[in-house]
Amino acid sequence: MVSKLVKVVFFITLFSYAQQIAKPTDLVEWINPLMGTDSSYELSNGNTYPSISLPWGMNAWTPQTGNNGNGWQYTYDANKVRGFKQTHQPSPWMNDYGPFSLMPMTGKGTVDEEERASWFSHKSEIAKPYYYSVYLADYDVTTEITPTERAASFRFTFPKTDSAFVAIDAYDRGSYIKIIPSENKIIGYSSRYARGKLNNFKNYFVIVFDTPFTTATLWNDKTKINTNELSGSHISSLVHFIIKNKNTTIHAKVASSFISFEQAEQNLKEIGSDNFDTVKQKAKNTWNTTLEKIQIEGGTTEQIRTFYSTLYRTLFFPMKMYEIDTNGAIVHYSPYSGKTMPGYRFAGTGFWDTFRALYPFLNLIYPSINKEMQEGLLNDYKEGGWLPEWSSPSYSDIMIGNNSASVVADAYVKGLRGYDIEKLYQALLHGANNEGPQATGRKGVQYYNELGYVPYNVDINESAARTLEYAYDDFAISRLAKLLNRPQKEIDLYENRSMNYKHLFDPETKLMRGKNNDGTFQKPFNPLKWGDAFTEGNSWHYTWSVFHDIEGLAQLMGGHQQFTTMLDSVFQMAPVFDDSYYGGTIHEIREMQIANMGQYAHGNQPIQHMIYLYNYAGQPWKTQYWVREVMERMYKPTPDGYCGDEDNGQTSAWYVFSALGFYPVCPATNQYILGSPLFKKVTLHLENGKTFTIKAPNTSSENKYVDKIKLNGKEYKNNWISHEDILKGGTFNFIMNNTPNTKRGTTTDTFPFSLSTNN
Repeated sequence: MVSKLVKVVFFITLFSYAQQIAKPTDLVEWINPLMGTDSSYELSNGNTYPSISLPWGMNAWTPQTGNNGNGWQYTYDANKVRGFKQTHQPSPWMNDYGPFSLMPMTGKGTVDEEERASWFSHKSEIAKPYYYSVYLADYDVTTEITPTERAASFRFTFPKTDSAFVAIDAYDRGSYIKIIPSENKIIGYSSRYARGKLNNFKNYFVIVFDTPFTTATLWNDKTKINTNELSGSHISSLVHFIIKNKNTTIHAKVASSFISFEQAEQNLKEIGSDNFDTVKQKAKNTWNTTLEKIQIEGGTTEQIRTFYSTLYRTLFFPMKMYEIDTNGAIVHYSPYSGKTMPGYRFAGTGFWDTFRALYPFLNLIYPSINKEMQEGLLNDYKEGGWLPEWSSPSYSDIMIGNNSASVVADAYVKGLRGYDIEKLYQALLHGANNEGPQATGRKGVQYYNELGYVPYNVDINESAARTLEYAYDDFAISRLAKLLNRPQKEIDLYENRSMNYKHLFDPETKLMRGKNNDGTFQKPFNPLKWGDAFTEGNSWHYTWSVFHDIEGLAQLMGGHQQFTTMLDSVFQMAPVFDDSYYGGTIHEIREMQIANMGQYAHGNQPIQHMIYLYNYAGQPWKTQYWVREVMERMYKPTPDGYCGDEDNGQTSAWYVFSALGFYPVCPATNQYILGSPLFKKVTLHLENGKTFTIKAPNTSSENKYVDKIKLNGKEYKNNWISHEDILKGGTFNFIMNNTPNTKRGTTTDTFPFSLSTNN
């Protein structure tokens, strides 16, 4: 009987998760902010944290389970909460800047992060993009948070006690707090940051309680100081309340600014006189309005939850770093001068990750926010002299490439206007021909411009990866140059440089390989060796990084048949590796090893586009198969829901695009390469007022292969669709099947753009 009951429950659960949902509503409620949080240093299932914020908000809030300064600030396997932290952290590897936290407690009040930590359970935790709640078991206190763009409202529910406290932790590396009892107010700043060089950096905060303090004390580290104002290495405050009745709520309104205390007070007006529930409802409405740009229909519960949970992750980074002053002007703190400057600024993204799909996604669905981002990049260049490649929140010396070229060019190619593109173009030329500080510009640029590649033997790490990315970046510059009607000589220079990838192609192995400055290939060469000539990958991953000339790469390999055989080999090989460059197995290697997809490493960015390359060689059904395999196996709306670092929206944007049925293999062109649509119907509500509807009424886990396509009622033969066709609005109709159509998309006239054949 028990066995039968278990089977019944199992099949009911399976059915409820697999049943089709006609048209989900209240879209924010489908999101799981805990997706990807079951991660660690050794193995990433996303390396995310529950971000309680508004889309592209200046601040996010998260429960803090890790100790102060730990990049793994929230992990699903933790059992204690140390505080509720304002964060700007793009990833644990980058860590945070300007953090501070609040923590309620009862009994013995303490500012010590170890002593104040409380047990909690996920069973008494509610995590939504617009609202977070958790029961702190050691204190019988419930904490709730709801955000605005630059502020947040807290609600603490206490038991009856004469010993209720809220600890305010301004963190170490220089902080300040002032108590203003007459206004129930605490002000302070945190000057802690992990990356780059920041001038005059402070995150100023103001906290206003709705209940008078009984007492409030200040602490420098663990030493209590009898004063109402204190600065030092690590300043905290302990605010004391007497609670006369059970379930008494104390509210706190919190805002911050990178500019001044006065600006923090201005930012607090985002809440104004709104009570907690009003702020919460407004935040929920903002999320639903943003998410409704993409309305899906006809998916399973799991697919819908995964889709909107990944869409949620594409809407945070880079974060707004600009504020609105008392005159209504847009201003920002400049990390380059330490001064307040006019205009937009954003921070918290690495272009090595996000040029691939995140920025193309913004250009398609949310172009107005990327217009602001482009203006922010312009201010980075004006104030700092370079475009950032990784901003957190200033230039950060990590990763490779000059992929700001792609981010700028793709925006303009996709139709964004209304900003100084000529100045941005000059910024691209500056970065392309000079080596800058903190991973800006191009390391090894003199070698690259003279030899056509960065040599392996000149003490410049990851030389082959740099060469391949520089070549693509040169292509992006050449496309923008054409649109700006630059001199033909200038266009030709960068277009010719974009062919530099050919210098590294080894005809013996049919793979990319490091090359010495005398023109000989590196020896010994192990294509399974991670790092060394490549970045967080091996030759089998990076060989495909010729986004702009896949046909040229295919011909180097011996033609389309040999090219697809090489693509097949990625999945057929065992997931073996050489990790000697790192002296140990880094998490990206482990994530490839355990995925059971051969050498395909979806958990990191360099190879994520490779699945779509079958479209360039007449075998699109293989793209359709592998896209579905990755969507179905590597993404779940669960704490272990990613197969590697989520990385500021990039790995999520891959899923969102792929679920729609196409992907931007080569940003700075106008083409999206076709895959296998996941849902029966998707409606894109475009910012130009048009709607573009993708229909696949018979799609299913079995019917993953594209049999026929019609665009606006007419047969469509190409293996790609243009950005312009989508912006016009219309209907893209897929007829799916459970067996491949091996005749569709096999002729060269259906293949996507390659520079060698389409120039």
